[in-house]
Amino acid sequence: MNYYFITGTSRGIGFSIATELLKNNNNIVVGYGRKCSIQHANYSHITIDLSDINKLLNFEFPEINQAETICLINNSGTIGEIKPCGKLNNKNIVQTLNLNLIAPSILCNQFLKKYQSHSAQKIIVNISSGAAKFPIDAWSSYCSSKAGLDMLSLTIQEEQNLRNGNVKVFSISPGVIDTAMQDEIRKANPQDFKKLEYFNSLKINNDLIPPDLVAKKIIFILQSPHLQDNVLIALKDIAL
Repeated sequence: MNYYFITGTSRGIGFSIATELLKNNNNIVVGYGRKCSIQHANYSHITIDLSDINKLLNFEFPEINQAETICLINNSGTIGEIKPCGKLNNKNIVQTLNLNLIAPSILCNQFLKKYQSHSAQKIIVNISSGAAKFPIDAWSSYCSSKAGLDMLSLTIQEEQNLRNGNVKVFSISPGVIDTAMQDEIRKANPQDFKKLEYFNSLKINNDLIPPDLVAKKIIFILQSPHLQDNVLIALKDIAL
C-alpha cells in the first residue's frame, strides 16, 4: 500500500490530488484541514486548524508497518492580507507565516522523526509558488513564507544527501491555478494591490490552470521521483 498525508484537502489542489490518488485502491489518503470534503473508503480526515501552531506541537504521524511509499504533501496555504507592508494587521502576518511555513516545517520534522528509518520509499512535497522567487506587490507575507518553504526543502534534501538518507524532497511551484485563492486575490483593493488588473485578466482570458491538471502532474512526479533531479520544480516544465 501507499500512504499519502495531505494538508488542505477540502478544496483546490489538495482536493484534486487526493481525489486522483484515490482512484487507485492501493492508495491510502489521510487529509488534514478544517473541513472534510471527501468520502471514500480509503480516505480519512483529521480536522485541524493548521494555522494554530499550539495544536501541532505534539502532532504525531501514525505507525505504518508495511508500505511501498509514504508521502507527505504540505499543500495548505493562504495568500494572507493583500496590502503593502506598513498597512498589514500583525495578527494576519503571524497567521500567514504559521500556515505557509511554520506548520509545514513542523510536519516535515515529525514526518522524518517517524519514518526516516522506514524501508518504504519516502517523499516530501511542499507546494510553493513562483512568488517565492519574485517579489509581488502587497504579498510580502506570502512571498517570504514561500521563499522560506523553498529553502526548507533544499536544506532537508541537503541533510538527506549528506547522511545517505533515503527521503526525496520537492518544492513545487504549480503556476497560477483556478482556485479559491485566486478569488481572494481578485477581491483585493486596487489601491492596495497594483497588479489587480493583471490577475483579473487571467480569469477573463481563461489563463488559469485547472487544479485537476496540476494534480496529475504532481502525481506523475510522485510516481517517478527518481526522474527528477531538482528539489525546486516548476510544473510548467513537466509534460505529461
